[in-house]
Amino acid sequence: MGKLQEFEISFDNNKTVYSPGESLTGTLKISIAQSIQCKAIKVNCQGFCGVTSKSNDTDWTDEEQYFSSSVSIADKGTLKEGEHSFPFKFLLPAAAPTSFVGPYGQIMYRVRAFIDTPRFAKDYKIEKPFSMTNTLNLNEVPGIREPSSSSVTKNFSYMLVKNGTVVLNAKTDMRGYIAGQIIKVSAGIENKSDKTTGHVVASLMQKVTYNTKKQTYDLRSVAEVEGPGVKGGNKSEWNQQIIVPALPHSSLSDGNLIQICYYIQVYLKYPEVALTLPICIGSVALDPSQPSHSQTVAPMPAPRITPAPSPSAPESEASNLPPRPAPKPAPKPRPRSTHASPSAPPVDLYPQLPSVSNYNGEMLKSPHQEPGSQGPVSPNAFSYAPGLSFRQRQSSSGPSAPPLSLSSSSQDRNQMPSSASVPPSYRSSAYPQATNSEVLDESSSKNW
Repeated sequence: MGKLQEFEISFDNNKTVYSPGESLTGTLKISIAQSIQCKAIKVNCQGFCGVTSKSNDTDWTDEEQYFSSSVSIADKGTLKEGEHSFPFKFLLPAAAPTSFVGPYGQIMYRVRAFIDTPRFAKDYKIEKPFSMTNTLNLNEVPGIREPSSSSVTKNFSYMLVKNGTVVLNAKTDMRGYIAGQIIKVSAGIENKSDKTTGHVVASLMQKVTYNTKKQTYDLRSVAEVEGPGVKGGNKSEWNQQIIVPALPHSSLSDGNLIQICYYIQVYLKYPEVALTLPICIGSVALDPSQPSHSQTVAPMPAPRITPAPSPSAPESEASNLPPRPAPKPAPKPRPRSTHASPSAPPVDLYPQLPSVSNYNGEMLKSPHQEPGSQGPVSPNAFSYAPGLSFRQRQSSSGPSAPPLSLSSSSQDRNQMPSSASVPPSYRSSAYPQATNSEVLDESSSKNW
């Protein structure tokens, strides 16, 4: 190396595997035989991902950088001959994917050191990789405790002649596993033909997607178990176990250049029928003491039903309860009589009443009414609401006036009393106010 005899990066405790959020500490050792003029000595910690469309090619088509941190451990000056040691420290980010190396891409982490020399001099650089292992807690993945199941039906044919069908169904005991755990696979085969099927195979598959301009897939079988076929017209139940080897974790987020997923593939060699059972590989195993997500959902409360007030309850207590809709009574036939009970007059008759023509919240006295006297009027003369009752108020000082009645005679209609009282205001009432058409229909049916 000429002047430079030793140029080495070492990590404390010879540690090479780190987790997100940890601190990476180490030392840069430099040993030189002669003095070196340098502008700066820097150490850089970097994490990135690179993908390509060609196998085992490091000329990346697309790159994605997760983080890059640099620290200057020496300024411009002269590095004297001898041995030098420069410590460094980096804080790894909390969100960084697990290291991965594949034929079409890599997720890499490394520490690099640079000695920048003046112009026309040789620069020196060195790098040392390390691995990052992210944590995937399976207890935080929704639906991970439920079994993964599927079913498929395939026609059994030979020389374009249909001989029957084969029904294949399979499932796993759950959806999440860690390295070293056992995947329990059960399959049911129903052969509805007269020919024997081929062997049944269950494989743990790893699918890696490299998101370049044109997606590239790398599909491989990680572990595999095999069982016998089923004779024609028979059914068979097949149970096997697969041990999960050390594998990179499943990628649960979309948007990375490299995505990893796993599934169990169960298939028959003859006829060619297959199904897939998606699973997830993590680092923290499922806690059997925790209930499944479907059992933790609280039931919806039952709707509250307000009891109806008893007939003997006071009017003040009944008015506090919400109104209960009453069914409309069927209209009764009007009897052939010369007299009619009092009912709500139409709106166009209101201006003809002198006591309500200019109603602004106060009663206007009739010129034919004696002072201090007021005639009682049925509340049905203005509006009607089911359940309402009004007490007729009469002054103790004046004589009582005859009740209002309608006659078929024109002479009686012209002599309508002008002392009709104004109905109370319903704007602040909790009961709904009926329209004019509803008032006429309901009041007429009620009075008849």
